[in-house]
Amino acid sequence: MWFRRDLRTTDHPALAAAVADGEVVPLFVVDPIFTRRAGAPRRAYLAAALAGLDAAAGGSLVIRHGDPVEVVPRFAAEVGAGSVYVTRDAAPYGRRRDAAVSERLVADGRQLAGVGTNYAVDPGTVTKADGGGYAVFSPFRRAWRAAGWPAPVEVPPVTWAGRGDVASEPPPAPPPLDIELPPADAASVHDRWDRFVEERLDGYDTHRNLPGDDGTSRMSPALRWGIVHPRQLLADVAEEPGERRARSVFRSEIAWREFYADVLLRHPGSAREHLQRKMDALPVDTDAAARRRFEAWCAGRTGFPIVDAGIRQLHTVGWMHNRVRMITASFLVKDLHLPWQWGARFFMQHLVDGDLASNQHGWQWVAGTGTDPAPFFRVFNPTAQSERFDPEGRYIRRHLPELADLPDGSIHDPGRSRPDGYPPPMVDHAAERREALARYNSIRGASR
Repeated sequence: MWFRRDLRTTDHPALAAAVADGEVVPLFVVDPIFTRRAGAPRRAYLAAALAGLDAAAGGSLVIRHGDPVEVVPRFAAEVGAGSVYVTRDAAPYGRRRDAAVSERLVADGRQLAGVGTNYAVDPGTVTKADGGGYAVFSPFRRAWRAAGWPAPVEVPPVTWAGRGDVASEPPPAPPPLDIELPPADAASVHDRWDRFVEERLDGYDTHRNLPGDDGTSRMSPALRWGIVHPRQLLADVAEEPGERRARSVFRSEIAWREFYADVLLRHPGSAREHLQRKMDALPVDTDAAARRRFEAWCAGRTGFPIVDAGIRQLHTVGWMHNRVRMITASFLVKDLHLPWQWGARFFMQHLVDGDLASNQHGWQWVAGTGTDPAPFFRVFNPTAQSERFDPEGRYIRRHLPELADLPDGSIHDPGRSRPDGYPPPMVDHAAERREALARYNSIRGASR
């Protein structure tokens, strides 16, 4: 069993299939491509998640380092495995990697057996009447809901074979961090989920938008590494007569994750490029002055409190509230006129829950270059957003302690006087909004 983004032993179709085939050797390959691309928070969380998986597997998890195309076939031969079981990967790199591994295994008289995915509904299976994929969320969600998903899978008792029989290399060393990671073992993850369902689910539809509240499930890191499967969460928020709206809203948030995975599967180039290719012509700034503006944004020194609080939260927690992700992303693209790819790359370097499909397409949704009728002219006003969703300034005070003593009425407005050391607003939002719309109109007219 070659584990990747499925670091659990429950509700695991690939593991259940491996058990049915015989004795199971659990393997994880530390891929140098991941270690180069992932930031320290994600690498540290992976190290903790592997420790949890090893404990669940009775201490038998085998770690190997290197290119999986070389390592996996060699390891299968070493242990005499006729089949290598995996959870199918829908991401561009994962699909290429698995195709190459499969080719090598077949040449050796072995097979790569892909079973299940990391999603409730497999990416690529929700289609329109013409067989194509959806580019708008609402009809995708309806079709996704109609498609349905199986109940969580019971995994039979596993006979593990591993470190007592074959050599294992050291696990990836967690990089030094100044942040406290969320739980990465299955028991703690499920405990956190159970507390959310019991204590906060009923208010989720309202409180999920308030960054000063603890109103979200915080399951995204565990979903990213498959410590929990989305089916397990959906089973606890299954549709029922007379249910509160919050349950439906939570299911929709799972559907967004699955929608973006489906879009990336069908359009792998959208990981780096605009999904709407007409937006390639949109003028963006990339000169030295643009780099200086980007550095100020990355440091949380824009002078807009809600934006800076979000970036500070990212640096200190390795996570950012989703409402604030949208506000900070809109500021980078619409107020600073910088490429969304710069911000997306920065997020992936710092997020514990960095997921390529959700991150890249979330950024494109804000930038107006991706899915949905996401209009470019939707520009978030950071001050108005702050006043609406953090009215008492609790979120800002938590992450910008230098502003903690400001009264409620002035903590949102970048035009008010600020304590020494906090920067003045780096742009005039109204003027930059007009500039953003002028740039968009310049290409909209040219495309007609």
